Amino acid sequence: MSNTMTDPNETLRVLAEGNLNVLNTLMRMTEGSLEDSGLDPETFMLVRIAALTALDAAPASWLVNLKVGGNAGIPPERIVGILVAIAPVVGTARIVSAAGSIVRAIGLADTFTEDIATKADS
Repeated sequence: MSNTMTDPNETLRVLAEGNLNVLNTLMRMTEGSLEDSGLDPETFMLVRIAALTALDAAPASWLVNLKVGGNAGIPPERIVGILVAIAPVVGTARIVSAAGSIVRAIGLADTFTEDIATKADS
């Protein structure tokens, strides 16, 4: 990681903003815990989606997990199904918050894709 990661405040700032380098590290950690869990990839990701919702996770957390979930072939309908299934347990406020965070995570992913394309064109 770069020198900006030595300052904890800077680390937290770039993590909250969805810094791609930090997110890549988190994604590798997630992939490692998938292997260690002994669960199939779909079950693993659906459990994580439920946990992220219960914790009211930030968009950057959703971005990492949606990326891994996409790699596991989980269609958006399954994610919505999980949100519907856990709504009576976690409440509608968490479901609405999760939906908003998912939309923001997709926006972050789109921004990263655009930034990469712009840099490639330069």
